[in-house]
Amino acid sequence: MKPFGIVMLVIAIILVIVMIVLYFLGKKAQKRKAEQDEQIAAAAQTVSMLIIDKKRMRMNESGLPQQVLEQTPKLMRRSKLPIVKAKVGPRVMTLIADEQIFDIIPVKKEVKATVSGLYITGVRGLRGPLEKPETKKKGFRAKLQAKYNEASAQLESEKAAKNKASKEKSSKKK
Repeated sequence: MKPFGIVMLVIAIILVIVMIVLYFLGKKAQKRKAEQDEQIAAAAQTVSMLIIDKKRMRMNESGLPQQVLEQTPKLMRRSKLPIVKAKVGPRVMTLIADEQIFDIIPVKKEVKATVSGLYITGVRGLRGPLEKPETKKKGFRAKLQAKYNEASAQLESEKAAKNKASKEKSSKKK
């Protein structure tokens, strides 16, 4: 067997082994996430609160309790989290919001939130439904894609019109 074939065979075997390992690690992480979600749901409470401010901040800048900072992994401390400052009863608290609901949390409004410890898992409007967040601006690539789709559709319609006109001319000549 040629050396190139042997090298490719070894690379293929290594890739298959890596894929199998990633598959099992993914299943394990999925189970762990499901258990954590169950624990969060079990400890959830519904609380009315006034949202003062919301930002994406690093944990050490967010004002979370020191005990929370000590328990988090070192790599996680540098990542930005969705932090919400809210007045719950007479106390002003710093809470961590779920990524999926962070955008729908209104600022300077009172809401009913489902809270599990320092983690906000759900939000409902106290007086009526919450307003949907505005859609973000389209990026440069998305704008170009939209223009391309529009131009190609117009080109196709022009081609179809030309084909139809040429067929009508040929049928009139006969």
